[in-house]
Amino acid sequence: MGEMANSSIELHSKPQQPRETPHVGGFGCTLAELRSLMELRGAEALQKIQETYGDVSGLCRRLKTSPTEGLADNTNDLEKRRQIYGQNFIPPKQPKTFLQLVWEALQDVTLIILEVAAIVSLGLSFYAPPGEESEACGNVSGGAEDEGEAEAGWIEGAAILLSVICVVLVTAFNDWSKEKQFRGLQSRIEQEQKFTVIRNGQLLQVPVAALVVGDIAQVKYGDLLPADGVLIQGNDLKIDESSLTGESDHVRKSADKDPMLLSGTHVMEGSGRMVVTAVGVNSQTGIIFTLLGAGGEEEEKKDKKGKQQDGAMDSSQTRAKKQDGAVAMEMQPLKSAEGGEMEEREKKKANVPKKEKSVLQGKLTKLAVQIGKAGLVMSAITVIILVLYFVIETFVVDGRVWLAECTPVYVQYFVKFFIIGVTVLVVAVPEGLPLAVTISLAYSVKKMMKDNNLVRHLDACETMGNATAICSDKTGTLTTNRMTVVQSYLGDTHYKEIPAPSALTPKILDLLVHAISINSAYTTKILPPEKEGALPRQVGNKTECALLGFVLDLKRDFQPVREQIPEDKLYKVYTFNSVRKSMSTVIRMPDGGFRLFSKGASEILLKKCTNILNSNGELRGFRPRDRDDMVKKIIEPMACDGLRTICIAYRDFPANQEPDWDNENEVVGDLTCIAVMGIEDPVRPEVPEAIRKCQRAGITVRMVTGDNINTARAIAAKCGIIQPGEDFLCLEGKEFNRRIRNEKGEIEQERLDKVWPKLRVLARSSPTDKHTLVKGIIDSTTGEQRQVVAVTGDGTNDGPALKKADVGFAMGIAGTDVAKEASDIILTDDNFTSIVKAVMWGRNVYDSISKFLQFQLTVNVVAVIVAFTGACITQDSPLKAVQMLWVNLIMDTFASLALATEPPTESLLLRKPYGRDKPLISRTMMKNILGHAVYQLTIIFTLLFVGELFFDIDSGRNAPLHSPPSEHYTIIFNTFVMMQLFNEINARKIHGERNVFDGIFSNPIFCTIVLGTFGIQIVIVQFGGKPFSCSPLSTEQWLWCLFVGVGELVWGQVIATIPTSQLKCLKEAGHGPGKDEMTDEELAEGEEEIDHAERELRRGQILWFRGLNRIQTQNEVSSSDCGLQALAPWHHSTSLHTPVTLSRLSRCARCPPCCLCLPAIVLPQSLVFML
Repeated sequence: MGEMANSSIELHSKPQQPRETPHVGGFGCTLAELRSLMELRGAEALQKIQETYGDVSGLCRRLKTSPTEGLADNTNDLEKRRQIYGQNFIPPKQPKTFLQLVWEALQDVTLIILEVAAIVSLGLSFYAPPGEESEACGNVSGGAEDEGEAEAGWIEGAAILLSVICVVLVTAFNDWSKEKQFRGLQSRIEQEQKFTVIRNGQLLQVPVAALVVGDIAQVKYGDLLPADGVLIQGNDLKIDESSLTGESDHVRKSADKDPMLLSGTHVMEGSGRMVVTAVGVNSQTGIIFTLLGAGGEEEEKKDKKGKQQDGAMDSSQTRAKKQDGAVAMEMQPLKSAEGGEMEEREKKKANVPKKEKSVLQGKLTKLAVQIGKAGLVMSAITVIILVLYFVIETFVVDGRVWLAECTPVYVQYFVKFFIIGVTVLVVAVPEGLPLAVTISLAYSVKKMMKDNNLVRHLDACETMGNATAICSDKTGTLTTNRMTVVQSYLGDTHYKEIPAPSALTPKILDLLVHAISINSAYTTKILPPEKEGALPRQVGNKTECALLGFVLDLKRDFQPVREQIPEDKLYKVYTFNSVRKSMSTVIRMPDGGFRLFSKGASEILLKKCTNILNSNGELRGFRPRDRDDMVKKIIEPMACDGLRTICIAYRDFPANQEPDWDNENEVVGDLTCIAVMGIEDPVRPEVPEAIRKCQRAGITVRMVTGDNINTARAIAAKCGIIQPGEDFLCLEGKEFNRRIRNEKGEIEQERLDKVWPKLRVLARSSPTDKHTLVKGIIDSTTGEQRQVVAVTGDGTNDGPALKKADVGFAMGIAGTDVAKEASDIILTDDNFTSIVKAVMWGRNVYDSISKFLQFQLTVNVVAVIVAFTGACITQDSPLKAVQMLWVNLIMDTFASLALATEPPTESLLLRKPYGRDKPLISRTMMKNILGHAVYQLTIIFTLLFVGELFFDIDSGRNAPLHSPPSEHYTIIFNTFVMMQLFNEINARKIHGERNVFDGIFSNPIFCTIVLGTFGIQIVIVQFGGKPFSCSPLSTEQWLWCLFVGVGELVWGQVIATIPTSQLKCLKEAGHGPGKDEMTDEELAEGEEEIDHAERELRRGQILWFRGLNRIQTQNEVSSSDCGLQALAPWHHSTSLHTPVTLSRLSRCARCPPCCLCLPAIVLPQSLVFML
């Protein structure tokens, strides 16, 4: 950190201003002073504060703010602060212009080949050499009766160029609209990000972008700090500064030792108040990003600031004005303006370990390379055969000699053959697939928002469809998280309902009220209901809310107690964490002594009690035997009713014997038990049904909770996680660890494999146990296939388990920012049923891709065979290059949109997960693909060779170079498109269902696209003319084309009748990589292979690979703890990003720029409206 601070000082520190200098805006601190202050740490910073300001209160006075009341919430004052000290956001880098995106799209190899071929074709069509008419060149232009037709030879070249321009514009528009959408999503996420500040003495939640220098901010456990500040008052505050310093140890912060709090760091324990001293580009995070060049023009502005303070004010004002119109938005870090190739090469050099590919990603990559190779081979063979056939026929059979004047004519033929070859390649590679994948994911993500799933990583949506196990928290996810005290043990009496205040002795009542009111976060409170007749609002920690509610039920109030002993008068606070499982607060008594109040898990805290209050409020000895009695008679019955039990205790210290407060075990011991509370958190009414659905769908649900084992077991039984008569395990964390560790205390996978298959409840578990369980299930090789595990988490310590899981769900309401940042999906309603919806959407994505593959591959197989066979037999493809481009680029794009937007149905939850090893193309799908291909090929070849006799028209076979479009080939083209249109309806079902129209009207996009494609086809055939090589057809011919198309639906029923089990010869395709297939070297080779294919395949496939690589890199970045996440890089609580150490920047800079900020949402703007 020292190095970084120094580098920052070198670049940004300014000469110290003497204290007397008048300051801008009437504030007692300049921007430069505050920035140099925030670069100091520990004792050095404390000394600087004392020398310059006296203390933190002096700093607050200079900033015209009150440590207790905060700012006055005056709009003019806040605006003035923004102008002088900057706004709390880092301006995003300028997006690429549309022309830049067009230029990038033009770099594609296949498009360049097509462009060159089209230009050569154009050039030759305008060149009429003297030898063209001579017999010596052979019959190259005979048959073009109309001279005008011969002169129209330029049209094909122009049409290919036009279609290339269309592809480029669509691609560029996709990229442009994708970035626009993403920035819109970012600004929406950012507007939801709130932080607690004190203004006018009131606690307010303000958007992070609205924070200003001088604000008094409340920091608490789990926060991600949105700005730099100086601590005014803290309770047991520990900060994780690893994102800035790389040091994993938590740093203890206190107003008298190290008060400096930095943006982008995580609060791991405790709470406190800080005065904000630097925001936006002036915070430590902002400075780092500016050093990286991410702030763009901001760097120049800072240089001006360094030269003169007035300049700083002017530039800040200019910036503020400029940004008034802009949306305050999260910055996209490290998004360079260059293409991703350099970074990808760099990335390859640094052998960064990869996170495993998502299931779909692995299968698609493998399938893509296979199809790409096949396409390359087919196109090469087509060109070779055409050239050989022409050369042999012209120079060997006809015995002609190559004459110089004939060269342009022959070259024109070769160009035509080359264009046919490229067309075969264009058709072979399913470039509609990346669009289908993207649209399906984007559509699902959009719809999942309505189902309370905020997806942060696109591939998590698809992975969720393959989930085989869900490890869920109990509180808030399976239960309502509205806690109430329903039973209590006070003064030797077990009350099954709220006792009357008169039933309790005043001493017990008074101690209880003080213990609960003081020993809980002061931000936790019970507020009056918003509507009449509604329940009171619970704000803050729900367990504490239950206890405060109990105080109110006893007709007492906690607020006067808190006003009597305000938070800054608390002597010492031991905040709750997962290790302590308790919270303790020390206050100074009027006689100079101290009193400690403690509350926590009953069986843990009772072990520390040596006394208990009897019915008269007097101390009575509390021996181990008494404790065992209490556990049996009070705590276990409460736990078996599904109640969480909390013990409340206290201890007095005499004035003359102040203990060593750092020796926590000594301090929190020898306690006196006041009461044991039984807190009810009812199971959500919809959860048992949701868990039943999961079990029916082949997903095992496990509960992982910090609660008592009896409570956990009771709740699990109510939810349906465990059922009577089943063979299951319910373990406590200690027992779990005993079973999975060897004598040396090391975890053994073999031991774990004996435990996890039957484990259903893990109680009294620590976050480490949760991580161990998740890792153990994922790494296990006992089952037929690798488990895909989803995990829910809300606490800061759940981060490792959320990251390790295939899909991490964070709680949107109860979750800390750290948990949200580590997650893939955020449950905005904290409800388990939303996870079931995520499973449904995930399976739907998988099925949508399979539907599109079934349709796309049928088109590809038929088109490639027709082009190849036609070229070999008739020296010309029956489907012309422009027609192929229409079928392939346009219609497949529409089809991907139509099939990728099918809504999910409940039936998706009636099957088991596909798993990692199940192929993308099942045997049923292969049967459909080949079956429909046979029908289509039979029709097309029949039309090709005897169609002219059937329709009594001229044959289009063996037409010369510039002959006009024939009715014959137009009928073939039209029939081909009609068959695809009706086969699109067949493709809606992939499991052999008979009713292909089921639910068709629930997808208006599908209906619109099928009818729209049909309409465009009519226009192309009737009015396309020479550019589309079409001749208008009569009504009778149209009806025949339609009749053959409808035959596809009938043929589909025939195929469905053939049992798949009988077709043993069918192979599946698109398997995921096997368990033992991929060594690191093979992974590297595979990547080289993909890169090689990238160079040769067409645009769509390259986009596809890059899209997959993006997702992969997003996973890498999240797993490398860079903290720069894909969909919500800072997630929900600040408008700055988690910063990265300079030592790590080289690692991050190697990521392709798109992977950090542009999830692969390739969606034309025109389609967004439809979605």
